[in-house]
Amino acid sequence: MNRFHNLTVGQREVVVYLPPSYESSEQHYPVAYVQDGGFLFTECSNYLEHLFAKGELQELILVGIGTDIRNDEYTPWPAESLTPNKPPFGGRGKEYVNEITNILKPHIDEHFRTRKEAGYTAMIGGSFGGLISLFAGYWRPDVFGRLGLLSASFWYEGLMDYIRKEEGLSKELRIYMSAGLCEGIYKQNKQKNMVPYTQEAVRLFIEKGFPEGSLQMTWIPEGTHDDVFMVRQFPEALKWLFNDHSSSIDEVDESNQRFSIPGTFIWNMQSQNTGRTYQISIVEPVGEPPEAGYPVLYTLDANASFGTLAESIRLQSRRPHGISPAVIVGIGYESKEPIVTKERFYDYTVYADNTELPARPDGFTWPETGGADDFLAFIEEELKPVVENHCFIDRSKQALFGHSLGGFFALYTLFTRPEVFQRYIAASPSIWWGNYHLHKKWNERKEQMEQLEIYPELFMAIGSEEKPSMVQDAWELYRILTAGSQRIRSVMQEIEGEGHVSLIPSLISSLLRFVTK
Repeated sequence: MNRFHNLTVGQREVVVYLPPSYESSEQHYPVAYVQDGGFLFTECSNYLEHLFAKGELQELILVGIGTDIRNDEYTPWPAESLTPNKPPFGGRGKEYVNEITNILKPHIDEHFRTRKEAGYTAMIGGSFGGLISLFAGYWRPDVFGRLGLLSASFWYEGLMDYIRKEEGLSKELRIYMSAGLCEGIYKQNKQKNMVPYTQEAVRLFIEKGFPEGSLQMTWIPEGTHDDVFMVRQFPEALKWLFNDHSSSIDEVDESNQRFSIPGTFIWNMQSQNTGRTYQISIVEPVGEPPEAGYPVLYTLDANASFGTLAESIRLQSRRPHGISPAVIVGIGYESKEPIVTKERFYDYTVYADNTELPARPDGFTWPETGGADDFLAFIEEELKPVVENHCFIDRSKQALFGHSLGGFFALYTLFTRPEVFQRYIAASPSIWWGNYHLHKKWNERKEQMEQLEIYPELFMAIGSEEKPSMVQDAWELYRILTAGSQRIRSVMQEIEGEGHVSLIPSLISSLLRFVTK
């Protein structure tokens, strides 16, 4: 069967892709209308069919719409060119959307087995193609109920004023957005506003009543304004837009039951320092940042801690009576487990020989250890620049939170690189690690630290029901620091009735106040 069919509808050249089961079935399919001749799907059709075969994407019809005058047809109103001696933007977008609505879509619906309803009809494009797809949602939500905005040109003259003044988008829409954090960073013209205007647009959509659960915003840390990133996100857009039509909960594919916290985004990041891949999660506040930027909290063991912290900061920073808003950055791993044992044992520790460690309760040997310095270099040299390129961060209010071995890592960072963060939170810290390596490190470094001009702050916490040795170790280290340092401002909490794991949720409010003060 020939999957691709070239047609002329009116004066418009289009390419129609039919899914694998089309010829052998009688079913009707959703349709996605794709700008720029459909290169977004012609460049990844084998991968789409792979997703169809695995059941990760329902089959659908794709219609690539050709144009020879995209700067006219993909813009909502006339605007001056960004480049001298180039023609201005024509602003014929409404004519274009009307043609697709009144001529092309009826033709496709008549000649192919389509699902005609708006909820099964998408308009998708990249760059200016994403811009006109947005306006298809503004002008004809009764026809296009699904929008894919891939690196959409939110910098376009007058667009943000339009979004600010207009009523909100139809609540019946479902929208997938993606953009690269490096888009526009080397531009001197209006395109330099690509990332901040996209961020503001998302905020305005939500403030005007658009359901947060119906909008997915995906940020690509290394992403530039290039086709390679738009093509990469196209299958993700289709999955988000169309994998939501089950008629009952019993029929929902478990792999598609995904809960997401509004305002968060997640990506995988390969580290040059450690050679590992980390799952990075961020929740960013809504609204204008403070003049100096947001406080930021980097939390370890993000598979276990990020969700709780993200929901807590969203709730507790609500105005007018909440704490100050902050950015939460979770550093986790590609795993469904809350504690990813092998990886964290290496990343959070200095090397320790088995003779320096007690027997493990489970009888197994200790995992490989000793990656703390490389892991810290990843945070400082690789992760922080990406976060700061995306969020306006107050570098005088950066905090690190770790629990158990993560608490060891937080204290190790404080003792060896105290300037990397200004606030440190060590919960149930594994002070015993490596025959009390932290005590040795403190004795080596305390004179140097007292010569520093900075005053790092430390918040330690322990549960009263933890092992007596853990409680004793925490209090002993606290007493050593308070007696021996004029530079480290330490506080200590012993939380009554909490154990090693239950300690975490019980200290969240105190932790967030410490981070945002």
